Amino acid sequence: MNPILLSDQPLSIDACYAAVQDPACGGICLFVGTIRNHNKGKTVTHLDFESYAPMARKEMQRIADAAQVNHGLHTVCLHHRVGQLEIGDIAVIIAVSSHHRAAAFAGCEEVIDELKQHVPIWKKEFLEDGSYWVNARP
Repeated sequence: MNPILLSDQPLSIDACYAAVQDPACGGICLFVGTIRNHNKGKTVTHLDFESYAPMARKEMQRIADAAQVNHGLHTVCLHHRVGQLEIGDIAVIIAVSSHHRAAAFAGCEEVIDELKQHVPIWKKEFLEDGSYWVNARP
């Protein structure tokens, strides 16, 4: 089973790296998504992430398992934060390991793309002049 975490606590790059490290793997790819201070020409002050946790975890596991099969990956680790995040905070970490780098890169990209499209995690962006929900999905 690939390690999946949905948490209101800070995420650890070291923990994700350790979860996928294996002597048989020559490629480890990490994607770290952080909160930036701007979007569409406006200043962002912070973000708030909400989710339907039972379904989010299930979808995260499905995505990790599918990427593992699709790309022949050894392990996929997928961690995502919920709650209020400040500028610079880590919102998501994806770590994948494989025998070779090409599969690791492709698998990591598939996981982030699928996560953004299918996992019920909603992001509210707070600006200096208001707030709005970004890409809300059922």
